[in-house]
Amino acid sequence: MIGLIFGDSDFPNHILKTIKQRKIKYTIIDLSKSKKFKNDKKSNSVALGQFGKIIDILKNNNCKKVLFAGKVNRPNLTKLKLDFKGIYYFSRIIKASKLGDAAILKEIIKILAQNRIKTENSLKFNPELMLKKGNYSKIKANNQDKLDIKKAIKTLNSLKQYDFSQGVIVRNNKVVSIEGKGGTKIMLKKSKSRKFRNHGVIVKFPKKKQDLRIDLPTIGLKTLKQCKGAGLKGIVLKSKQHVFLDKNKCIKFANKNRMFILVK
Repeated sequence: MIGLIFGDSDFPNHILKTIKQRKIKYTIIDLSKSKKFKNDKKSNSVALGQFGKIIDILKNNNCKKVLFAGKVNRPNLTKLKLDFKGIYYFSRIIKASKLGDAAILKEIIKILAQNRIKTENSLKFNPELMLKKGNYSKIKANNQDKLDIKKAIKTLNSLKQYDFSQGVIVRNNKVVSIEGKGGTKIMLKKSKSRKFRNHGVIVKFPKKKQDLRIDLPTIGLKTLKQCKGAGLKGIVLKSKQHVFLDKNKCIKFANKNRMFILVK
């Protein structure tokens, strides 16, 4: 039995489909905003601060392992609904929150581990959603693109170790935008250019000090369409350190719109 701690995005749907196909026993902890798994008989709707309830559900279902997938919005700590164990662990979460989202997730993993619950890699059942090094589109990065990519990677590497940024957009060797708390979609909207079309790159790498079992950069067809809308030419990911959804559709879209998909 595995515990599936699910948030928003399409990624959890892929995992659940595989789990069901392989007839693996599971229970869901639904942390999504819309409670998207409420129709599944094995789903449990829980608030993030209800650590006692979460741990009880997992233990009652004999879940010694859990898997995180999907986006869980950072909670307003002043409005967080806490149960008894939530109150007990609250000071640790507060301390971690000062270091960023990655630190909060790490602290939650530690709390689960102390309750003898191991966290598995999010891609344990879906390794096909990771891409290896290579160029996946007909179009390849030219010399100017390579300079932009180098600049973006250098910028990401210079950020603080617990920074929440997973993405940087560079155009003409100038940093246009760094991903903020609003995520990739907001960053791309801010980076839209009337002057440039099919020019500039977005690099999406995991955060520094990130636990690679969880919260990996996720890319899908929506992201590619948003990149096109922002006037970008290419997207760059890190080998086996991302979640890539709708692979065939994304490659087809990139080829049609003369964009490149590069994995380093």
